Amino acid sequence: MILTRGARVTGAVLCAALALIVAGWVVRDVRAADGIEHLWHYWAGYRDARMSLGPTTSPYDVVLFVVYLAVAVAALRSSVAGAALVAAGVLTLVVRLPGLWNIGQPRMDPRFVDDLRTRALLCAFASLAAGLALIITAAAGRRAPHDPSETVPARPGQGAGVIAFLCLGAAGAVTIAWEIRQAVRVPYIYPDWFLGGDRIFEGLTDPPPGWFTAVLALLCLFAAASALVRAVHARPFGLIAAALLLGGGGLGVARSVHEKLLENFADLPIEAQLTVATGFFEVLAGAAVLLALALPGPAAPPPLPGQGYGQGYGYPRPGVFGPPPPSQPPPGW
Repeated sequence: MILTRGARVTGAVLCAALALIVAGWVVRDVRAADGIEHLWHYWAGYRDARMSLGPTTSPYDVVLFVVYLAVAVAALRSSVAGAALVAAGVLTLVVRLPGLWNIGQPRMDPRFVDDLRTRALLCAFASLAAGLALIITAAAGRRAPHDPSETVPARPGQGAGVIAFLCLGAAGAVTIAWEIRQAVRVPYIYPDWFLGGDRIFEGLTDPPPGWFTAVLALLCLFAAASALVRAVHARPFGLIAAALLLGGGGLGVARSVHEKLLENFADLPIEAQLTVATGFFEVLAGAAVLLALALPGPAAPPPLPGQGYGQGYGYPRPGVFGPPPPSQPPPGW
């Protein structure tokens, strides 16, 4: 997907706006927690974490901030960043959508003042509009290559695709397995776990925990399948999934170290051991996918002289290669 310069600039501006929205809420939480250290303790789930005011964000907002900046830079530097814009737009839509029905709920009244909730709702609408605009920009800003030697979107290499498929597929399966285990142990938190409600605790601007878990699992499985067939969109979706895995796994590892679970690992129950091991697995899987997909694979070769680009590149004869046959074919044609 090759973009015009106007589409690239528009996409970069939209990503920068989304990054500023996320940064504003993170700064608010840092001030509410009296420092980044206290906020980090809360984000990581430390037992001694204390916050005087309710949090509005989660650690995944930091990952989203990095994703938006990376996509903005990619859009400005590369004409084939259309898939990255689509990935950022889709992620924004699915993550911010639950805010439309959760931010204004009465259960938020004791924790957040009306002014803060109003700003959060406006930011949710703005984020959804920006996410939709990213997808529209990527779709409307496509153009055909100007010449046969122009760079076209690169697919993941064969080895990188296999690594991403194995790591992301396993991560998605593990996430779903833990979700099933939780449904068996604490079924009374559903459906609030997915849609929000009085039975769970959530930040003001973030989706319910179950909603985000479902998004992460589906994103991992979709990126894994895309990497297996070496689709063009496998790299941006796979990189985003890997970043989220790395962030979540890093929190789990930090919590295990802080609570000294590694020192007493052999004495822990089996389920607690699996929980600790899952954090390390997510870190390793996320890092492996980031390294595998960070560099693009071999670019598609340019067409030979006399050949068109085929369907999908805007030429008037989609899917047909070479010049058309003559109106009166010579003998033996």
